[in-house]
Amino acid sequence: MDIPEGKKIYFASDNHLGAPTMEKSLSREKHFVAWLDTVQKDAAAIFLLGDLFDFWFEYKTVVPKGFTRTLGKLAEITDAGIPIYYFVGNHDLWMNGYFEAELNIPVFHEPQQFKLNKTSFFIGHGDGLGPDDKGFKRMKKVFTNPLSKWLYRWLHPDLGVKLAQYLSVKNKLISGDDDIKFLGEDKEWLVQYSRRKLEGEHYDYFIFGHRHLPLEIDLNEKSKYINLGDWVSYFTYGVFDGELFSLKKY
Repeated sequence: MDIPEGKKIYFASDNHLGAPTMEKSLSREKHFVAWLDTVQKDAAAIFLLGDLFDFWFEYKTVVPKGFTRTLGKLAEITDAGIPIYYFVGNHDLWMNGYFEAELNIPVFHEPQQFKLNKTSFFIGHGDGLGPDDKGFKRMKKVFTNPLSKWLYRWLHPDLGVKLAQYLSVKNKLISGDDDIKFLGEDKEWLVQYSRRKLEGEHYDYFIFGHRHLPLEIDLNEKSKYINLGDWVSYFTYGVFDGELFSLKKY
């Protein structure tokens, strides 16, 4: 992707809209929409790295209600010709065509490689990557199993959404948010994962969410690991101007 002069690429992750309740997340949603309105002015593209919602499940003809401000703004941006790329997180694994059909937003279920100008990026949400985290990896296999999803769709949406929202907040194994603390590079699984990826191929930047911590860590002299933080506590985002990547707060 070539970035036109004067334009920038923006990145954000982990809004968890709807948590702990729709009412309490409303101010955060309005804040995020205001940010989208601001970056729309000079965005060449926007990357959203997952967990936009604290829970999202697409039935055949039903999606969770709410989030009208966010969805409307995303539609406005893509209608204006600005591409948005979405990477599912561990809270919105069950996307299945709604964003593509209604918002014209491609959805990725695995990390992807991008070249922005001459800079190489490896981008994803980050859940289930790296060593350990075995409990969540097993749980994710259950969640993404086609039979599991088919069975879950037999629950009435009122029951299915309410149950999932409760588990999303209460069950740390499901949420993946058990330990939001920086305990050193050797304990950061995504840092270890990135370093292993570098053994096979060079990337200038590894961009992830999931950890809820704004982090910038040098992997070697030419590669950097970035975690975008979140829109729950930090309200941080990433911006790439065609040459350099930086973390900022809104």
